[in-house]
Amino acid sequence: MEIFKLKDDPKISVLMPAYNAEKYIGEAIESILNQTFTNFEFIIIDDCSTDKTWDIIQEYVKKNNKIRSFKNEKNLGIAGSRNKLLGLAGGKYIVWQDADDISMLDRLKHQFEFMEANKDVGICGGWLQFFSDKKEGSIRKYKQNDKDIRRTIFRYSPVAQPGAILRKEAVEFAGLYDLNYPPAEDLDMSFRIGKKYKFANLQEVVVKYRENDGSATFTKLRTIELKTISIRLRYSDGIFYKMSKADHLYNIAQYISIFLPLGRAKIFLFNLLRNSR
Repeated sequence: MEIFKLKDDPKISVLMPAYNAEKYIGEAIESILNQTFTNFEFIIIDDCSTDKTWDIIQEYVKKNNKIRSFKNEKNLGIAGSRNKLLGLAGGKYIVWQDADDISMLDRLKHQFEFMEANKDVGICGGWLQFFSDKKEGSIRKYKQNDKDIRRTIFRYSPVAQPGAILRKEAVEFAGLYDLNYPPAEDLDMSFRIGKKYKFANLQEVVVKYRENDGSATFTKLRTIELKTISIRLRYSDGIFYKMSKADHLYNIAQYISIFLPLGRAKIFLFNLLRNSR
């Protein structure tokens, strides 16, 4: 793979994998181009979309030289596309932007300033504002500091990947996304980064997270939960993380629930417990 770099390496590489995102990708792209922080490159990969996603990307490429676009020769899936994007990134920090979400205007500024001031943090997220075409939803809040995050890491994701900024050196330490774990490969990456670096979350909304019937949360819930539990058990050996008895019971209960006909009711209950209005 040929790696391109800007003449002056950017501070942040914003990376966007996209697949059949024609309906929302314009809003997602504009939310990055309108950021108050401007020292970034924007790399987008189209993962063999069958709609007009690629055409829309090209319209933005023509208008803004911050954007570089690539199209996979074959569908690599989310983890494969993420790995390819990492190989193209030249920034000190990596920021993920999903093709149907909207980043808040100061997201890059606030996350960059935080990472510069906290050299021991490898990955930093923030809060998510859920929304849909019909309404503004609830806010999912994440623990602020490393100590509190690690207390619940075997129950909840430490950082929301759609709102994450990663120190590139931390990613180089952790390695590429594991192709055995989609669609939960981001959790595995977080666990690996946490072996050497601290976690953190800004106590503010950094991303508006779009809910729709085609999202992985709805269409691949059982797979997500099975992979999530598998990842947690992988890192429960006590070397870098310690799984408590309560954590074990929680994961057993979650595993049992996977095979019960709960469907959307489980998502509703989880959001009720985790989110705030």
